[in-house]
Amino acid sequence: MRPGLSGRLNSAQPYAIALFRIVVGLLFACHGAASLFGVLGGAMGGGSIDAGTWPGWYAAVIQFVGGILVLLGLGTRAAAFIASGSMAYAYFDVHQSGALWPIQNGGEASAMFSWAFLLLVFTGSGALGLDRALASRTSAGSDSAESAEERSSEPVTA
Repeated sequence: MRPGLSGRLNSAQPYAIALFRIVVGLLFACHGAASLFGVLGGAMGGGSIDAGTWPGWYAAVIQFVGGILVLLGLGTRAAAFIASGSMAYAYFDVHQSGALWPIQNGGEASAMFSWAFLLLVFTGSGALGLDRALASRTSAGSDSAESAEERSSEPVTA
């Protein structure tokens, strides 16, 4: 029996999540880099944010570091949780006072990033993430250590 479309899509799900994670992480890191280093057009049209300025500089650090971690799939769930919270804060503190809807108050990016990162909190890194590579490497190392330990505790028979 040939797998249906749903079966094929389900088998590709970890790779789709990985691609989603990589794109969202890259875009988020670009926002942080623009604000911190004045690249890619800089912060709000040019330049960089002064170090230590609340809340912009701290948000930029979260964007840059969190974006890189999510992009690499390293500590994905924790980084995505912090990034999601920072974007929720940005939306409700900065944008919500301007109008009710994100399209009216300029908060579309904050809302989308917040929900995208919240999704990654629950899905994890998907395929191709360093989280998964390190976990498999650690479990492979512990498996070989356990088997060596088991071999050493077995009685020797001649």
